[in-house]
Amino acid sequence: MANPIKQFEIQPLVPFQVGQFDLSFTNSSLWMAIAVIVSTVVFTMATRRKALVPGRMQMFAETIYSFIANMIRDNIGPKGRQYFPLIFTLFMIVLLGNVLGLIPYSFTYTSHIAVTAALAFLIFILVIVIGLAKHGFHFFSLFLPAGVPWWLIPLILPIEIMSFLTRPITLSVRLFANMIAGHIMLKVFAGFSVGMMAMGATGLLAGILPMIFNSIMIAFELLIAFLQAYVFAILSCIYLKDAVEIEH
Repeated sequence: MANPIKQFEIQPLVPFQVGQFDLSFTNSSLWMAIAVIVSTVVFTMATRRKALVPGRMQMFAETIYSFIANMIRDNIGPKGRQYFPLIFTLFMIVLLGNVLGLIPYSFTYTSHIAVTAALAFLIFILVIVIGLAKHGFHFFSLFLPAGVPWWLIPLILPIEIMSFLTRPITLSVRLFANMIAGHIMLKVFAGFSVGMMAMGATGLLAGILPMIFNSIMIAFELLIAFLQAYVFAILSCIYLKDAVEIEH
């Protein structure tokens, strides 16, 4: 059976070393570039005609646009419209990374903590910068909920600070762990199916069951790919709301 972990190995395609830094163009870089090309081509073609009665591609693009716009409006409010390009880009990066990774012999760049952590810390740093720019030091009142009795402040304040500091960790780990778990399961059941079919006629019949289960799992993974992109985007909206509107 093939090693189910091997699919997550980063392989250099174009080696490039600068001193002690490895700047090689890898399989991860390749599929990131493919994601950029796919999204650019699809949305360029979808919005090229701007028809009053949209075709399928234009309807697809408008549906995603409306979905993200409604998400921002519902979670951040009218002031959140300026962050639409950021949230839309994050959603597409995560969604395409998840979906393209289901193609055979592809690479799931969202299965690496370095990628998901970079996206999560981008949001984390933006929240702090925007919050300080808009509210100054009043931004830190976020750590002290309104109406807390004075004698509970020594307990509540550390909890709120720790909750805030762990946001990028939970945001990044949730995404990469789900991608790793799902892809390992697909690889294991595919290995079972291939291994059984190699055992002759009896094994051929026995191998059909894991094959059917794997097909169902692929459909389930497509759903998970969308849900994880949605969760990443909506949590980013919720975190940005703290920077836009200080309620305490």
